[in-house]
Amino acid sequence: MELEDLYEEIQPRIYAFFLMKTSSKEVAEDLTQEVFYEALKSLHSFSHQSTIQTWLFSIAKNRLLKYYRSKKYKNQLNELLKKESGISTTPEEEVLKNETKQNLIDYINRLDNVSKEIVTLRIYGELSFKEIGSLISKSENFARVTFHRAKLKLHKEMEGYQYGSS
Repeated sequence: MELEDLYEEIQPRIYAFFLMKTSSKEVAEDLTQEVFYEALKSLHSFSHQSTIQTWLFSIAKNRLLKYYRSKKYKNQLNELLKKESGISTTPEEEVLKNETKQNLIDYINRLDNVSKEIVTLRIYGELSFKEIGSLISKSENFARVTFHRAKLKLHKEMEGYQYGSS
């Protein structure tokens, strides 16, 4: 597979992973670009112990941790909190859609760290359970079972959610 094809295939998933984790299109775009820049710089060190996709997601996880430690993240978090306290002027359907999406993200964020990571990598990163297991240093079966349990928990919690009740 050529580098350009690989980028076109994996870039949207890495972007979605960052977007889910940061809730900011700009930050997700920046971090995605940083991942591919870092990958190009260190392509010679890729050991083929895992798939290239798993390798790219491990770079993405490290970039995300670095971002969380940065001052920029704290400033953007404050801006987001200020923006959310304002009045929204979007149509009702858009509000309901965003509310549902935000509730799902909130429920995912309430999961324990391992489950949250597995759900995020599976849904937003579209990684296989084998790749997820490799990334988190657990077995493929562990990733599969943890995802299944987390999914059941999310379904149960989302059943109680109805539009308009926050």
